[in-house]
Amino acid sequence: MDSEKAQALKTVGWVSYILHLIVAVGAVLPGAQASTALLIVALIIDLVKKGEAEGSWQASHFSWRIRTVVWAALLYLVTSPLWLLFFFPGWIAWGLISLWFLYRIVKGMVRMNASQAMPD
Repeated sequence: MDSEKAQALKTVGWVSYILHLIVAVGAVLPGAQASTALLIVALIIDLVKKGEAEGSWQASHFSWRIRTVVWAALLYLVTSPLWLLFFFPGWIAWGLISLWFLYRIVKGMVRMNASQAMPD
């Protein structure tokens, strides 16, 4: 992969990570809810651009972000009945999921900044 294409993919990766970070911080801080539309835009970017990164260390970041969103969505969906039954357990479950989501995004950003692949 040439240097120009690698830099372009890294820029796309940063845009996606920033969108994820806005949503993650909004999920953790009360009253700072960001739109899930930002997350959907970031997910579409990742799905579209992932193929261009094949064979490079950046491919792992696209997969990392996609897996993070899919797992978070599944976890939110599975724990959503807690909100219907009891407020406190739902709040705790979604708070923990949101913290996990934020952790994964920050970990990915740190490794991308160091030009390192994400672990499988």
